[in-house]
Amino acid sequence: MFHDKSKEKLDVLKDSGLKDNESSSDKENVSRRTMLKTLGIGGAMLAGSAIASQLAFADSPQSNGNGRDKVLQVANVAELLKLPRGLFKDGLHVYVNGYYQSGDGGGKLVRWVEASSKPDNGGTVHDPYSLGDARWVQSANNSEMRFVDGGYIGRFEVVHNGVADFRWFGIFDATKNADAALDAMVNDLSIHRVEAHSNLNFVKRNVFHRSDIEVDFHGHMVTTIGAELNTIDNPFGAVMFFQGTLTGLTQKVTLSEDVIEYSDIFEVADSSIFSVGSWWHAQIKNNPAGGQQKELDYLVKVTEIFDKTHIRLNYKSGWLLAKGREITYKQVNPAFRCNVRNMGFTGIPVSVNGTSLRPYPTWDQEGTNPVAYEFAVECDASGIQATAVFWPVVMRRYCTHYVTERCQLMNPEERDWGGTGYLTQQINVLYGHVRDCNTSNARHLNDFTCAAYCMVENCHGDGDEYGPYVTHGQYEHDITYIGNSGLLSFANSGTTWGDSAKRITVKKHIASRIVAMKRITDLTLEDCHAVVTYTKPGTKMANSGSIWVNMDGLVMRNCTAQEMVTISKGSSRGKKVNIIDTCSFGMLKGYEIARPIRSGTTQVGYTPSNGELTIINSEFFNVEDVNLGSINKLTLINTWFKGLPGTGGTVKVGTREVIMRGGGLVDCCFLFTGAWDKNGDVNNAKNKIDQWITVEGGASFSGTNPEKAFLKSVAADNVITWNFGELTSSTADAATSHFHIEGGTHKARIQGSRFIGGKYTVKNSGSGNSNYFSLTSCIEEGVDRSSLPAETATIKHSTGNLTIALT
Repeated sequence: MFHDKSKEKLDVLKDSGLKDNESSSDKENVSRRTMLKTLGIGGAMLAGSAIASQLAFADSPQSNGNGRDKVLQVANVAELLKLPRGLFKDGLHVYVNGYYQSGDGGGKLVRWVEASSKPDNGGTVHDPYSLGDARWVQSANNSEMRFVDGGYIGRFEVVHNGVADFRWFGIFDATKNADAALDAMVNDLSIHRVEAHSNLNFVKRNVFHRSDIEVDFHGHMVTTIGAELNTIDNPFGAVMFFQGTLTGLTQKVTLSEDVIEYSDIFEVADSSIFSVGSWWHAQIKNNPAGGQQKELDYLVKVTEIFDKTHIRLNYKSGWLLAKGREITYKQVNPAFRCNVRNMGFTGIPVSVNGTSLRPYPTWDQEGTNPVAYEFAVECDASGIQATAVFWPVVMRRYCTHYVTERCQLMNPEERDWGGTGYLTQQINVLYGHVRDCNTSNARHLNDFTCAAYCMVENCHGDGDEYGPYVTHGQYEHDITYIGNSGLLSFANSGTTWGDSAKRITVKKHIASRIVAMKRITDLTLEDCHAVVTYTKPGTKMANSGSIWVNMDGLVMRNCTAQEMVTISKGSSRGKKVNIIDTCSFGMLKGYEIARPIRSGTTQVGYTPSNGELTIINSEFFNVEDVNLGSINKLTLINTWFKGLPGTGGTVKVGTREVIMRGGGLVDCCFLFTGAWDKNGDVNNAKNKIDQWITVEGGASFSGTNPEKAFLKSVAADNVITWNFGELTSSTADAATSHFHIEGGTHKARIQGSRFIGGKYTVKNSGSGNSNYFSLTSCIEEGVDRSSLPAETATIKHSTGNLTIALT
C-alpha cells in the first residue's frame, strides 16, 4: 500500500531523535554532527538543500512542494543504501561522493523513483531492499514500504546526461569482471556514451541490438582472463558484438531482365512492401561454379520506388546480373552508430596450432577478440591497439558507411587457421574506410570479401609474409588503396568465391609482393614497388620483390619490382587497354614475364596472356633466362631489356607479335620459340602460330649474350616475319650476330638500319617461294656477311647497302 506522508514525517523525526512538538528554532539548533550521527551517514548535505534549517529535508526553492528535488549527499554507495526509509520521497535526489569512498571517481547523482522495480545492477540502479537488512524485512502491510508482485518497489536510479561510467559500478581495475556493467549501460537506451577510466576484464561474449552508443576506453587495457568458450568457428563471438536484426519480411524475385553494370535500379516482385529509407539484405543466388559466387550480397537502403516491380537502391551494381538469376530481399533493422574507441586489448593464450586441424576440440573456441559488427550502419572503430587476438580485432559483415582508423594489431595468438590473426575482416561491406592502421606479424591487416566502394589508406604492415591486404575474390569492385605498405593479394582464395574482382586501384604502395593474377579486371597500379624482404635475418621471403598481374584492363605506372613481374590472363572483361608505363623490373632466372602456354593449363592465374599489351618507357634488368610467353601482341616503346651484368641473358619469346619502337636490348637476346598455340597444346605443331617481330623508331641493340645473337630463331617449325627499320645494332665481339635466322620459314625485311661489328647469321631460312629475305639501305660497319645465303629472286642483301670494312 502507499505510505502515508504524515506518518512518514513522524517516523523521520522519531529516527532523528527529535520531538514532534519542538519548535523550528529548536530544530535549527540541532548540530550538523548530531544530525549525521543520528542519520548514520558520513556525507554532508549539499549546500542549498535547506537541511540545516529543516531536518525533514525540505524541498528545494524550485520545487512545487511535492517532495521532489530534495538533494542529499552521502560518502559512498554503502551509505546510500543505508539511508532511513523515511527520507525517501519520489524524486528525492542524493549525490553519492564515490563508490567506495568519497572522491574515488565513482561519484554520481541518483534519484529515488517510487514506482521503479528495476533489478539492482550495482551501478545505474540501486535497490536498498536488496541488502536484506532487518530494517527492510517487514511485512507487506508496513505503511512505509510498497510491496508489489512479491517484492518491494522503489529504486535509486542514476541521473545522467547520457554519459555513463564503469566506476558507477565499483569497477576500478581488471580484478572485477566488467560484463554486467557493460551490459547494463549499453542496454540502457537513455545512455549514448560509455566511458572507461581504468583497465577492465571481460569474460562474456556480449551481444547488443541497439543503436547510437559510443564506448570509449580512453586507452585503457581490456583483457579477457577467464573468458567463456566461444561457439565453434565464430569470429563474431567478440567481447562486444553489435548486431542489427532481421524483421522476418522476405521477398524473392527471378529477374525478367538484366541488371546492367553500374545500375542502381533493381527489380522486385512487389514494391508495396518496400518503403523509402528502409534497409534490406539483397542477395543473389550463387553461380553454380561456387557456393559463394554471389555478385550481389549487401546491406542496402531503398532510396526510390518507381513502379510495382522496380526500386532504386543506394548501390550501383559492379557486375551484370543476368536475366533468370534470383534475388532474395530480407528486411533489416540495422544497428546505427555503435562506435568503439581507444581500447588496448590483450587476448588470452591459445596453444599454437600451425595446421588446418584443431589440436583439441575447443581450441578455436578459447581465443578472444574485441569488436564485431553485423547489419550495421555508420559504426566506427578507432584507436584499438590489440595483441594476442585469435579472431579479427574488428570483424564486420553486412556493414556500410563505416570507418576503421588508428587501430593496431601486434603478434596475434594464431594466424595459420583460416580467419585468425586479422586486424579487420570485412565481408559483404559497402562504403568502408580503413585508415592509419598498422599490423606486425599478423595474417591480414585488411581483408575484403565481396566488398565495394571502399578505401584503405596510410596503413602499414611489417612481418607481412601472410599478406596484409587481401580480397577473397568474391566479386569485389571499386576498391582503392593509397599510401600503404605490405604484401597485396587480390582475388586469390579459390573458385568457391569466384576468383574475381574489378576496378582495384593501388597508389603509392610498398610491398614485399603484389599478387593479382586471377580474374582481376581493370587493375590499376601506380607508384607501387615490390621489394625483396626477409622473414628473419638471412632468410629471404619466397617470391618477394615480385608482381603478378592479370592482363585484363591492366594499367601500371611508375612501378618497380626488384626480382620479377609475371603477366597472365584469366579474364577478358576489361574496358581499358593494357599498358605498362615508366616501370622497372628485375628478372630472376627461370621466371616468366608473361605466362607461356602449358599443356593442360586450366588454373586461373596461370593461363596464357593471349591479349595485347603496350609497355612504354620501361626496363627489364638482370635478365638471365626468362620467358616472354603468349601475349598476342606486345608493343614496346622506349623499353629496354638488359642482361645480367657479366653474363648477359635470354628472353624466350612465345609472343605472337612483338613491335619494338625505340628502347632495345643490352647484353640480351630475344629467342623466338613459336610456342604460342591457339589450341593450348605446345606439342601440336599443326596449330603453332606464326610470329612477327618489328624493330624501328631508333631502337638499339648492344653488347653480347649467351646466345651470341640479339634476335634468334632456330626451330625447324618456326614461321616468322621480320621487319627492321631504324635500328642501330652494335655487338661487343665478332662472334655475336645481329640476327640469327635458321630453320623454319621466314619473311625478312631489313631496311634503313645500322649494324656495327659482329655478323649476320642466316642459314636454311626457308626464304624461297612466298618467303623472302631483303636487306637494303643499311649501313654496315665491319659486319661479317659470310653466312648470308646466295642471292635469288627472293633473297636480296647486296644492292643498296653502304658496307664499310673496319681496319
